[in-house]
Amino acid sequence: MSVREVDAVGTLCPVPVHLLARAVRRSPPGARLALLADDPLAAVDVPAWCHRHGVAVEDASTGADGVLRVRVRVPGDGAPGDQRGGAGAVAR
Repeated sequence: MSVREVDAVGTLCPVPVHLLARAVRRSPPGARLALLADDPLAAVDVPAWCHRHGVAVEDASTGADGVLRVRVRVPGDGAPGDQRGGAGAVAR
């Protein structure tokens, strides 16, 4: 499955989180997304949002250019910890 990029470079928090949340809502269960952000607070805010909403963070790294790349999996594919539609579901 391909990874869809969500480009939040040049925006400040909470915009990267909002862009990721919208992408998660619009993606099918099990989809993989990669958020790109250069706001230093995104390194804290994005994983926290993912944890709260049951979105699995598969990888997070910051490149030499200062851009954070967070790869996530949209919940709902039956994997352990799947919360889509449950108490931790993303609001629609």
